[in-house]
Amino acid sequence: MFPRLAIFRLRQKSLVRGIVLSLAAFIASLLLAGFPHIEKLHGSSWQVVSLFAAAWGMAETGRCLRARWSLYHAGVLILLCSDLVILTLIVFLVAYPL
Repeated sequence: MFPRLAIFRLRQKSLVRGIVLSLAAFIASLLLAGFPHIEKLHGSSWQVVSLFAAAWGMAETGRCLRARWSLYHAGVLILLCSDLVILTLIVFLVAYPL
């Protein structure tokens, strides 16, 4: 049998899972808003699902923080800031369609 990867074990912390969830939610939100066609951007009620997926990705990234300060801790904080930017952009796409 093949060993299960840590990304598929939901009880274990996985930084990769958090990053993939956030980026996939952002890409899905852009596609749901009609991104390739700038003149046809619109809000979709399905973008709320991508908002929840991005929040789940941010929570997964936050689980990876350690108690002591290190360069790993700083990297995770930077990733949390990028997750916050992704959440803000998704909310902007949902609330203010062009």
